[in-house]
Amino acid sequence: MAEERRSLTGLTETEAKEFHAIFVSSFIGFTVIAIFAHFLVWQWRPWL
Repeated sequence: MAEERRSLTGLTETEAKEFHAIFVSSFIGFTVIAIFAHFLVWQWRPWL
């Protein structure tokens, strides 16, 4: 069985791609929630 190459982080390429997909989807979800929250506050009390 061939040994998988590991990066400096200790993750294999497959693990790194999986982590990246989870990170990107979490970041996009957080950004959407933050934008929605800012919109709701703007409707309540405009600050500009």
